[in-house]
Amino acid sequence: MAETHRTRLLILGAGPAGYTAAIYAARAGLEPILVAGLQPGGQLTITTDVENYPGFAAAVQGPWLMDQMRAQAEHVGTRIIQDVITEVDLSTRPLRATGDSGDLYETSAMVIATGAQARWLGIPGEKELSGFGVSACATCDGFFFRGREVAVIGGGNSAVEEALYLAGLASKVTLIHRRDSLRAERIMQERLFSHPRISILWNTVVEEALPTEGKLRALRALKLHDTQGGGRFELPVDGMFVAIGHDPATSLFRGQLETDEDGYIVTQPGSTRTSVPGVFAAGDVQDRIYRQAVTAAGSGCMAALDAEKWLAHMPDDAPAVAAYDAVDG
Repeated sequence: MAETHRTRLLILGAGPAGYTAAIYAARAGLEPILVAGLQPGGQLTITTDVENYPGFAAAVQGPWLMDQMRAQAEHVGTRIIQDVITEVDLSTRPLRATGDSGDLYETSAMVIATGAQARWLGIPGEKELSGFGVSACATCDGFFFRGREVAVIGGGNSAVEEALYLAGLASKVTLIHRRDSLRAERIMQERLFSHPRISILWNTVVEEALPTEGKLRALRALKLHDTQGGGRFELPVDGMFVAIGHDPATSLFRGQLETDEDGYIVTQPGSTRTSVPGVFAAGDVQDRIYRQAVTAAGSGCMAALDAEKWLAHMPDDAPAVAAYDAVDG
């Protein structure tokens, strides 16, 4: 039977941003409710070794790290509900969200931490080898390919940035692009073309990620298709980094919140405030640049502090159009 849940702060999303927001909000006595969504733990649940999250001398597993964040959030008083939000209404007061369960969530303030998902190629072997040679984050996983040969897929700024970053670690980087020119900024292209460890395969698409033999499978090569000549061939690599963009999980909020041209939620400079008073955004849902677990966690902290300040100045029955100017600072 459907229920109505009422809270001062509702947090949508169970990644580093959402859990950190929950930890800070619960410690501030806000008794938050966190709705976990489709992928509790976010992108770290499909990450194996995590070596760049502060506080751990040795690598930790992504799913384990998220389990620890969840346990900490619950320990300090967060109520976590396994549900998927299918509809929100940010024009009313209280703010409302409806779950796939049929439950209704009413809240005075909301933190949106629904994250973003990397775009994938959708080729055979890609999903199976994710974390075993296939990645969508060079700054997360590039260290594991020091002195080895890797490929980067894409032709925009992200792909060129990934290739240049990896060139400082790998012995050889091959940028694979389906067209005969890059979309990246000219200055970045010049850096790419002049780098001695980077080569480019133009008019080439990846058709399959090929695994090693045996029980412990890892990426060994890519099956490529030359779209101009029509030939197919294999490129031996230890790593493949897909850099064709990310999609922020913001479809629920379109038409209700200001977003940029790619769907990322726009926040006010130096804060997590959105275009709707009492609604805050944290993590990859509003960060198109860094997309790291530690920066997501940091913005989750900011969102909780911003929400606490908002709630301290605004009564629960304040109109949804109330100005931010009512909050000092």
